[in-house]
Amino acid sequence: MSVVERRHPSGPTLPALCAALVLATGTAAAPQAAPGSDPDRRGEPYSVAEIEGTPGLPGAAHNYLVTYGSTGVSGSPVTVSGTIALPPGEPPEEGWPVVGWAHGTTGVSDLCAPSADRPGGPAHEYLSTADAALDPWLEHGYAVVRADFEGLGTPGPHPYLNGTGTAHTVADLVTAAQHVDGRVGGDWIALGHSQGGHAALFAADGDRSGAAGPQSRPLGVVSAAPGGMGVSALVQWFREADPEDEHVVAALPFLPVLLLGAEAAEPSVDAEALLTEEVRPLLEAARTGCMDDIAEAARDLSADTLFEEDARTTELEDYLRSQEPHRLEPDLPALVVQGTEDELVPAEDTEELVAALAERTSAELEYRTYEGADHRGVLEDSFDDALAFAERLREGSGR
Repeated sequence: MSVVERRHPSGPTLPALCAALVLATGTAAAPQAAPGSDPDRRGEPYSVAEIEGTPGLPGAAHNYLVTYGSTGVSGSPVTVSGTIALPPGEPPEEGWPVVGWAHGTTGVSDLCAPSADRPGGPAHEYLSTADAALDPWLEHGYAVVRADFEGLGTPGPHPYLNGTGTAHTVADLVTAAQHVDGRVGGDWIALGHSQGGHAALFAADGDRSGAAGPQSRPLGVVSAAPGGMGVSALVQWFREADPEDEHVVAALPFLPVLLLGAEAAEPSVDAEALLTEEVRPLLEAARTGCMDDIAEAARDLSADTLFEEDARTTELEDYLRSQEPHRLEPDLPALVVQGTEDELVPAEDTEELVAALAERTSAELEYRTYEGADHRGVLEDSFDDALAFAERLREGSGR
């Protein structure tokens, strides 16, 4: 096992730490090269530091903060950050199996990167819930890797809800984990929630997840309350809606995140030009804070309309349409899990998505619902089924 630098919770937050790690010369276990144009550098660790406490998982024998190479939505190399949690005990002969975690919506600011999390942090409420649902995987002998995604905690904007780019960052972190510790095996599943549930489904579509060059593919995917269904229709809904309507008020924090994410992935989208002057402060709230900060800014909003009257939204709608998951053609086994009391991703939307995917895939597709579970509660409630699904796939692979 490699020798790594140990960091404690009282150390610097992620943006400063990432800068130090990328520029370090001799403290990290992995090669200290900067990302280049060679696509084979996907999954290469650029820096590794052992951490204690948050954002590590409490049940891990070792937690690492890493930066590594991946491919951005533009097709160019990017540096991504994330964490690796290794289980206690000795691995099986073939190495520890891996859960490649794709997180739900935290925001688009670097402050919202999961590996920047700390008690009281701007996204801690959600991230601590997710971590509590991930920790039991360690008890069952799985390593857990958690990608921040492109542009969260590392240079560049975050292309929110871009399924292909996000799937790449998850797969490449699995490869990076194998470089960091040779006891990490090759069998893995993609597990995602909400935004990450959307990414997990993209990881199951070989035409999309493998489009940027060689990479490790999961045995299958677990998608919890996947987002993105009908997202392109939200543009017209927001254009026609009354900003004071309670449903609009509840959904409004996602508007700047969607716009900035689309702008990051599609150069023809200009988020600033689309919104009225009264609404543009939401963009700044999204650039500098996380979802709770955006929600607070939205509560103080006073506007007659959200979009400029002459705003051209065709490019935005076309881009969002390209990211709607019902268009996917999964070629890997998938388990979709959904809570019946989910108000953010309604069960009827997920049922419609599963029905659409069932018509477009020849791979195994399983759908399970959990009575009384809300958007976050589905993670804990579905654990036993997700574990059984993963174990069955591993048995089928010959392990």
